[in-house]
Amino acid sequence: QVQLVESGGGLVQAGGSLRLSCAASGFTFSKSSMSWFRQARGKEREFVATISMSAGTTYHADSVKGRFTISRANAKDTVYLQMTNLKPEDTAVYYCAARQTFGVVQSPSTYPYWGQGTQVTVSS
Repeated sequence: QVQLVESGGGLVQAGGSLRLSCAASGFTFSKSSMSWFRQARGKEREFVATISMSAGTTYHADSVKGRFTISRANAKDTVYLQMTNLKPEDTAVYYCAARQTFGVVQSPSTYPYWGQGTQVTVSS
């Protein structure tokens, strides 16, 4: 069955860095666009970044542009999120998600596959 397993979260000081990974199985990874979303306590899930099937195109939310970078390794069925210059407002549970289309519309409801999430906490 489809599985998305995130790792790499943790506690970091403001200004620090983390690299999240999401290992995929149970579907054709190279034919799926991959995205990262996050959800802070008491808030709605929000889009962070997405990457096309071939990794030729990426989009990042304005709130993380210039600090976060999404990438993928199709040979490893893995998507990454490199996070630098972290801020306390980046504190959230981070989820990876997969779908068979790629586009600028990034509503969570358009993604059928989700991981269980990994907690990122940024202290001030």
